[in-house]
Amino acid sequence: MMNIQFAQGFGLGALTVLLSVIYVFRRWKKKETDSFKNHESYMHVIENTKDFLYYCQVYPELQFKYLGPSAECFFGEGSNADAYQDAGVAFRDIHPEDMDILQKKVHGQVDFNQAIVQRWKDKDGNYRWFEEYATPIYENGVLVALQGVVRNIDERKKLEETLTYRIAHDALTDIYNREFFEQMMEKYNEREDTAAAIILCDLDGLKCLNDNHGHKTGDFLIKETAHLLERFFTEDAYVSRIGGDEFAVILLKKEKEQVELLAEKLAEEISRYNESSQEVKINLSIGFAFSENSRGVMERLFVEADNHMYQHKRTKKGA
Repeated sequence: MMNIQFAQGFGLGALTVLLSVIYVFRRWKKKETDSFKNHESYMHVIENTKDFLYYCQVYPELQFKYLGPSAECFFGEGSNADAYQDAGVAFRDIHPEDMDILQKKVHGQVDFNQAIVQRWKDKDGNYRWFEEYATPIYENGVLVALQGVVRNIDERKKLEETLTYRIAHDALTDIYNREFFEQMMEKYNEREDTAAAIILCDLDGLKCLNDNHGHKTGDFLIKETAHLLERFFTEDAYVSRIGGDEFAVILLKKEKEQVELLAEKLAEEISRYNESSQEVKINLSIGFAFSENSRGVMERLFVEADNHMYQHKRTKKGA
């Protein structure tokens, strides 16, 4: 007895088309003839759908029995014929990181009620994102085939990546924002333990610059400062804008002497910038704190660095 388990999550249209495919293939298996020729109405729907459908035998051997023509839009003309000759092409062209998913799928070891997301190499050699809803077909308890509908989701993935990037980055400066900084604080305070330092920087004179030269000039100074910090701190460092004129750097896997040296060299880097800049001058109050272990002490480090920063600011004002 054949047992077909339907995946949840299909749109109504896709499910309707897939049901049509299932019906056609049942007749094909029963008669062992090219029954598609006798079902032109089904084929018209299938061949003109945006997504592509497939039917793949997995036992006793891996063999594609049907691939929708739309697949060739991604994998190139003649790719379907190649897949019919050798179904192993699916394994050769899948992204290495997704190989485990494909292996589990053909062995019935995935949740077929959920979408299966994988990347395959297209006709130009680029990896493309695909979302698949697969339905396993069993005979006497043995997985013998898979059938499903596949949709390209490159645009959705690009949107997700853009949104993910924007959630973690400051809109003005394009460096990390306060939300990302707090996530890193939590990560190294609660889940990971390593040598860590926090360097806090506060722009001096920004309000005066805004009042006298306008916020456009002030924004330019903020962006220049952010870019200088990002260029300077490159290894095991997260540079974030955590307030209007405040920046924070989380340094990892450094010794205290290295952090002290970096703070000195940062002051030198700022001096070099100011010597060459004709538009704005960067004036930062800087404070830092260090610990050989980050777990449980990140908040304390922040407070210490903040106190040192304001001490530096008061010293400059006194001078």
